Amino acid sequence: MEDSPTTRSPCLPITDEHWPAEIAEMKAGFAGALNVYRTMAHHPALLKVWAPLRQHIVKDSALGPVRSELVILRAAYQLGSAYEWAHHFNRARALGISDVRIHAMRGSPDGEDGLIARAVDALFNGSRLPPDLEAELAAELGKQAVFDLMATVGFYMILGFILMTYDTPIDNMVAHEMGKGPL
Repeated sequence: MEDSPTTRSPCLPITDEHWPAEIAEMKAGFAGALNVYRTMAHHPALLKVWAPLRQHIVKDSALGPVRSELVILRAAYQLGSAYEWAHHFNRARALGISDVRIHAMRGSPDGEDGLIARAVDALFNGSRLPPDLEAELAAELGKQAVFDLMATVGFYMILGFILMTYDTPIDNMVAHEMGKGPL
């Protein structure tokens, strides 16, 4: 992990040499791989309890990987989180989602993508899914996916708060990928 010389964070991502002993086993996994979790490592107890929820949201969601990425992209857009947008733009590309479709999540996409965008917007703007929107989502995606959509938005809101409060730098691997194929 390298810090940008322009980073003014009051809470920089923890380096390997300062990694907390109480979460030593997490450094080799997801927690040591990304600056957002290296920043969270300043609160080891939170990072420990975060891990199972992260597993569900990121790996086991009823939304599936493509829908999950679309939810996250819209949440990143709503938050104004450059970190999350860059990370998930790259992840969406890796899943085969076109750049056009990804960019549409910043506007008014059509079809199911539009339904997902409206749901994320409703959560950001009204802190709930209106009954008609919830019913449409449940019919299209399934009830468990509706729960996972709400949980994903909440999960990434918290990450966004952390990232933007501490001005967490974009990870070098993501910056490198962005250099190869600009957003």
